[in-house]
Amino acid sequence: MAFLEIDGLKKRFGNVEILKGINVELEKGGFLVLVGPSGCGKSTLLNTIAGLENITEGQIRVEGRAINDLHPSKRDIAMVFQSYALYPNMTVAGNIAFGMEMRGVPAAERQAAIDKVAKILQIGHLLQRKPSQLSGGQRQRVAMGRALVRDPKLFLFDEPLSNLDAKLRVDMRIEIKRLHATTGTTIVYVTHDQIEAMTLATKIAVMRDGEVQQFGTPAEIYNNPTNIFVADFMGSPAMNLIPAKIDANGSGLSVVLDREARQPIVLPMPGAPAGLSAFKDKQVIFGVRPEALTDPEGAERNGSEIATADCHIEVVEPAGSDTFAVTNLGGKGVVARLRADARIQPGTSTPLAFNLSKAVFFDPATEKRIL
Repeated sequence: MAFLEIDGLKKRFGNVEILKGINVELEKGGFLVLVGPSGCGKSTLLNTIAGLENITEGQIRVEGRAINDLHPSKRDIAMVFQSYALYPNMTVAGNIAFGMEMRGVPAAERQAAIDKVAKILQIGHLLQRKPSQLSGGQRQRVAMGRALVRDPKLFLFDEPLSNLDAKLRVDMRIEIKRLHATTGTTIVYVTHDQIEAMTLATKIAVMRDGEVQQFGTPAEIYNNPTNIFVADFMGSPAMNLIPAKIDANGSGLSVVLDREARQPIVLPMPGAPAGLSAFKDKQVIFGVRPEALTDPEGAERNGSEIATADCHIEVVEPAGSDTFAVTNLGGKGVVARLRADARIQPGTSTPLAFNLSKAVFFDPATEKRIL
């Protein structure tokens, strides 16, 4: 039995349906990330788990017990907000201990709990400071400590890193990952940042317009996107989605990519998905991640389906550990991820290796993956 089960959950505000039948499960000790663009319903879903929003239909169960009608205080759930929500007149220790004090926990027990979470979060030296004396990252640690000290069944995080600068977000991401590994807590985490989702989650639910587009492990979401939205949303840089045509190639199939004022590129597909044969002589969307389009020397050594073609390079972007090159295929800018020392110049033609074993195809009409 799953630890957290969300079954057919719907939420309406008046006549507007915000959540449209959500089905998600999470194992005990798992880390579920709800990811999607602003307005997709992920924070509303989190609030229904917390009990801050009532649901219209469906059920939420924790350890097999329905919690739909329980008051938030009875759900044994702790929530960490985007805004930290610290009491400005209290010290760090006071903020962490406040909930325990309200529940009548003895002073010695409160102090032991404070010391424990302060050690886990490395904030022992901050316990006597006020929130105004802390950095954004330190305030977020205190907010996490206040939740952690309750030892709840379930932790909820609502975009906790969105107010931090880029470097601090990376640092705090590591801290949250370490916290999860150390404590084995069960976490549901909301973000619009797909890098956070990929690095933190054991399971990801990609949401759009109140619906879960795909639910699975980070590897499943990244390597086997179920539709064009998921393919485009997950990954940085995003997956290249190139208009293409499927042609017969002897007894097999090939992918034809048009180029402006140049001969089309024809890539044989010996391992084409079975469903692709129905699209012979038809248009498809050819999806390939930037790392599966690279210089021949940097191509995957054990790749079974590597095809090389000369491509005209329009833009070169050195990025330290990688070099990104932009070419035009199917009337679209296509990003290739090359080695840092790849010798490549804009305005020249250079061979690029397509790892076709990593390619995916989508039906342009339905935007669903062709299997």
